[in-house]
Amino acid sequence: MATIAYREALNQAMSEEMRRDPSIFLMGEEVGFYDGAFKVSKGMLKEFGPMRVVDTPITEAGFTGVGVGAAMVGLRPIIEMMTFNFAILGLDQIINNATKLHSMSGGQLKVPMVFRGPNGSAKRLAGQHSQSLESLYCHIPGLKAIAPSTPKDAKGLLKSAIRDNNPVICFEAQALYGTKGEVPDGDYTIPIGKADIKREGKDVTLIAWSKMLLLCLQTAEMLAKEGINAEVLDPRTLRPLDMETILESVKKTHRVVIVEEAWPYGGVSAQISDRIYYGGLDNLDAPIERVCGEDCPIPYAKNLEEAALPSSEKIIAAVKKVLYLK
Repeated sequence: MATIAYREALNQAMSEEMRRDPSIFLMGEEVGFYDGAFKVSKGMLKEFGPMRVVDTPITEAGFTGVGVGAAMVGLRPIIEMMTFNFAILGLDQIINNATKLHSMSGGQLKVPMVFRGPNGSAKRLAGQHSQSLESLYCHIPGLKAIAPSTPKDAKGLLKSAIRDNNPVICFEAQALYGTKGEVPDGDYTIPIGKADIKREGKDVTLIAWSKMLLLCLQTAEMLAKEGINAEVLDPRTLRPLDMETILESVKKTHRVVIVEEAWPYGGVSAQISDRIYYGGLDNLDAPIERVCGEDCPIPYAKNLEEAALPSSEKIIAAVKKVLYLK
């Protein structure tokens, strides 16, 4: 295995798939000459040329629609959103076209395409550029949603998404691009819809994805110093959810804390909670706790931004609550 950055893992996934399949191309703002806003597509224009690494104007609705049309006629586009805050402008194309065409054509049309880019907060980007919008997209039937938290998962899941014959959205936390981890050599994929236990434990299950997964792993080490052995579960795929793995963990620990950067109202954590109550109520020894971002636009000021987001302190308080330690 090699130790590489998250952004490099994504780059490898796209480059390897483009070498394998000439119908795949990348399109978005600054993906070519600038090597991507976050350098995820570094070097790809030089290797694949401007017909397959396509710089676009600032027109999310336009280039998303071009991607949908290309997918309908047999190509496999990867549409990069500079951030998912901007992807809102392409929602009409995503919701009303990409996710509906297979069903509305009676299965005659396939729409094999990936929407990918940074999601969530970074550092002092304020309310319009710090939003975690995964629950918005997870609400839409016909759209699979992945949220990898490690370089290994980022590469394997993105390769699976590119090979999928229907639209997949890939949420990449902006704060993760520079993080490093081991990635297997050679071609490999990670199945969409399969969760992963990132840390074994017996006292409580912490469920988190993307950037919050790393926060939970750090918090689990802090809890271990207090004699609390937390299991950390990464769904990896938000739609469809791997409820079998989640319920097995609940059966083992009997207590659950779900950590989500996004707002609490209508969040993915609410959906996971509902499914756990429905399928694993008899295995719960305490009500599920959710640790989410505060129900407000994220402030610009550093201290207020930190107060608005989940933290180790908030997670530890929730864990102690489900353990009846206070």
